[in-house]
Amino acid sequence: MLDLSKIAFLDFEASSLGKQGYPIEVAWVFANGEEESHLIRPAEAWTDWDVKAGRIHGISREQLTSDGAPFEDVAQRMVSVLTGRALYATAPSWDGKWLSKLLRAAGLSRHALRLEDTEMAHKRIMRMVLREAHIPADRHRTLMQDILAQAQRADDKLGPAAHRALADARREQRLWHDIRRCAEETAARFHQGMGGESEAANETTSSAANKVSAPSDASSTPKSTT
Repeated sequence: MLDLSKIAFLDFEASSLGKQGYPIEVAWVFANGEEESHLIRPAEAWTDWDVKAGRIHGISREQLTSDGAPFEDVAQRMVSVLTGRALYATAPSWDGKWLSKLLRAAGLSRHALRLEDTEMAHKRIMRMVLREAHIPADRHRTLMQDILAQAQRADDKLGPAAHRALADARREQRLWHDIRRCAEETAARFHQGMGGESEAANETTSSAANKVSAPSDASSTPKSTT
């Protein structure tokens, strides 16, 4: 049985995308709905700040100083809560960079937590649903493409990302659940279609059998005797 507490979607916001950028906010949302969000008080050496990025996420350095948790505490909390979980991020190269910087600054191994692309989470849940529904493997690829397209259309209607860690992590969790639901509905429709094909085949077979067993006009006419 799928354990929703073992799957988490994570997102960071950063001071900039430059080499000296650093994480300023992190949030994660488990597939079961549990969630956490933390503003991160920067280390003294973390001074890089992109004004344009600040306009996008709306977080100020003053806010980090007054409301942020010490970076060491955030790192320790993440390792405590997220170790052993499957962690997914939409931009694992960037989010992995911020995660690594946070962990190393706190004196922790950068390998303590590992991020994967959310696309892997999508593929895994679709394959799981289709396999459990006994859908033939040669049909998976096409069905998965249709499932993703359907779920993505619904996600696109929500508009652009909020560029706040918790809102974006929640959105990824919602998309994952939508993909799972679409996969289940697709599997159900597939079997309904197969049932219809089976019934049609049975009707064709039955009709053919009746034609074979039915006597012809010639054979039903009594032969005359002389």
